[in-house]
Amino acid sequence: MQRTLINTIKERLGKKVKVLGWVQVIRDQGGIKFLVIRDATGTIQVVITKEIKSADFKGITVESVVEVIGLVKEEKQAPGGIEIKAKTVKVLSVADPELPVPVLVKSENESEQQKRLDWRWIDLRKPQKALIFKVWTVMEHTWREYLVNNGYIEIHSPKLTKMATESGSELFEVKYFDRKAYLTQSPQLYKQMAMAAGFEKVFEVGPVFRANPSFTSRHDTEFTMYDVEISFINSHFELMEEEERMVVAMLKAVKNQYGLEIEKFYGRKLLVPKIPFPKVTLRKAKEILARLKVPNERGDDLSPEEERAICEYFKKKESHEFLFVHDWPASVRAFYSMRLETDQKLSKTFDLLWNGLEITSGAQREHRHDILLSQIKEKGYRVESFQSYLNFFKYGCPPHGGFAPGPTRMLMKIFNISNVREVTYLYRGVNRLSP
Repeated sequence: MQRTLINTIKERLGKKVKVLGWVQVIRDQGGIKFLVIRDATGTIQVVITKEIKSADFKGITVESVVEVIGLVKEEKQAPGGIEIKAKTVKVLSVADPELPVPVLVKSENESEQQKRLDWRWIDLRKPQKALIFKVWTVMEHTWREYLVNNGYIEIHSPKLTKMATESGSELFEVKYFDRKAYLTQSPQLYKQMAMAAGFEKVFEVGPVFRANPSFTSRHDTEFTMYDVEISFINSHFELMEEEERMVVAMLKAVKNQYGLEIEKFYGRKLLVPKIPFPKVTLRKAKEILARLKVPNERGDDLSPEEERAICEYFKKKESHEFLFVHDWPASVRAFYSMRLETDQKLSKTFDLLWNGLEITSGAQREHRHDILLSQIKEKGYRVESFQSYLNFFKYGCPPHGGFAPGPTRMLMKIFNISNVREVTYLYRGVNRLSP
């Protein structure tokens, strides 16, 4: 008999079905057992009467995996108004009755988070946790669809490299046969190689690694990035406009498919933003923050407190959850960022903030070999370390730029979750390498 998914059972009223899933709840009422069975699509109540041999399900425990065959019938008192009257119940896998972490829980807190991460596969059985990854699937599919439909080529760059892809700091060193190699911090330099190869528009989805000894709620040592690079741009504002279109497409798809569930489980009413997004230079943002008396703790960079404050300011002013902060000082941006013609101390760079959290960094890149060389020297880096990268620009390379949205940070804002650990399938941090 073919399996029936729980979310389609209403279509099978009066018919026999086979359901496979986990036992979420067990209740005994005067010789009649009630089970709530859960699969990836939902839950259904199952009634087990005295006619069924108890030997078939003896020792059944919460979170055991079962097969139920029975008749679908209407029952006003059952959740959703329908239930299955069991004909047979077969236990496929018995769960230890002492669960290390509960699956049904009304609230969670930071103090128990580490234990839940230790037993992550059980924590992920909660429907509200599974929803995060269903939303991620729709978000990523829509992003890819947008890119493919708009002429982008997908690339897969190496994750082992002999040179730094950013500043050279925060690198994980690995033994590579008889020499050293590093886990890549970003596909940035390889995206630029694709521009020199004439691909013109590329994207990549892949892991990146940062040996960042940080324990904050927004940092991790391995995470997924969405990378985009585009040739023949005139300014970094074209990149911002392209990202606006991508973000709107992704959020519209997520809201259409899962907006009601997000609101039900997380109390977050997802809004699809209007285009254009508000934009402000870093210099102007700092002036606003000074008037708001927000401490400037990071000089030419923005602290988390400043990011939250400037977003709140523009949310009140323009009724918008997103904000581009652009034209950052060259001193705090990567060596390959192009400088403003009107002020060489500033770069053609931007960050996209969403409700107080940076979700994207982007820039127009410097494509001229001689200027790149001088900027590498200016930063104090060893030119020899970037020689193969510099070769990309010796034989003709178009003006180009790109950006890299962080999907886990986007999910934090979609669900209004304050910790990246909760939206990562398996988190990796300074003290966590398992499960």
